[in-house]
Amino acid sequence: QVQLRDSGGGLVQAGGSLRLSCAASGRTFSIIGWFRQAPGKEREFVILTDMSSSTNYADSVKGRFTISRDHAKNTAYLQMNSLKPEDTAVYYCAGGSKVTTRADRYDYWGQGTQVTVSS
Repeated sequence: QVQLRDSGGGLVQAGGSLRLSCAASGRTFSIIGWFRQAPGKEREFVILTDMSSSTNYADSVKGRFTISRDHAKNTAYLQMNSLKPEDTAVYYCAGGSKVTTRADRYDYWGQGTQVTVSS
């Protein structure tokens, strides 16, 4: 059974950091992406990486968020620094086979983890 399980969310003050994890089981994904969805808003692209560790970022997170992969553990990590209140959202990891920022092009999704940044 193919699954993605994301975790690591929580409550943090503005300027703080969090690291989210995305553990894959059942297969290895060429592309791992992170998306987020705030209340009343559409799901938006945050960041993605491929097997060669090339990375695409949303402009809103450049310089603050990084993504990495531990291939031995089949796990990806989203390191979030200098967090802002507008980063508050449910964060989802997604697995796919092509580099794309479109959520509808990803095959598998984690269940989501809440990130709340207080001002």
